[in-house]
Amino acid sequence: MLGPVDVVAPALLGCWVVTDRPEGQVALRLTEVEAYSGAGEDPASHAHRGPTPRAAIMFGPPGRLYVYFSYGVHWCANVVVGPEGRGSAVLMRAGEVVVGEPLARTRRPAARVARDLARGPARLTQALGIGPDDRDADLLDPSSPVRLHRGAPPSAVSAGPRVGISVATELPWRFWEAGAPSVSAFRAGGKSRRRGTGQDGPP
Repeated sequence: MLGPVDVVAPALLGCWVVTDRPEGQVALRLTEVEAYSGAGEDPASHAHRGPTPRAAIMFGPPGRLYVYFSYGVHWCANVVVGPEGRGSAVLMRAGEVVVGEPLARTRRPAARVARDLARGPARLTQALGIGPDDRDADLLDPSSPVRLHRGAPPSAVSAGPRVGISVATELPWRFWEAGAPSVSAFRAGGKSRRRGTGQDGPP
């Protein structure tokens, strides 16, 4: 949970993310993640400009949940992994639902097949029922309504460019379980904006 973001990120593949809500429990196994660093080498990261009010959670302590609203459309969820004072987090991009599929389907009625329930960061938070009230949740606390558990690592991991960004595109900081059907479709970054498209890129 603690270490260089590009080292910790692939180690999170296979881990379980569990949410407990009044309507029931949903758990998924992570199959795709992206690393975002605040160490100065990653302008695509929210932490690149320091601990702003929005990104302060990325600066520690590790094991916390960083939730943000992307483009005013959907929520994205990240695992903080750096030591305090060094902003870095891992975006949970996709997973396969392993517990509570009927409940996840009520939250994702547009999903026609199981692989699409949490295929992409917005779908993942919808399936798990993660939202703004979960910001800064302690993922390692057994009593937390959102928790992260160790799971069996995948037999093979692939790495490549992150999805939907137009800055720091040379960093191969997207990691996914090779062959997993729930991995999101790759789309390169769109047209550059005045500041470029970063961590708020498309789902």
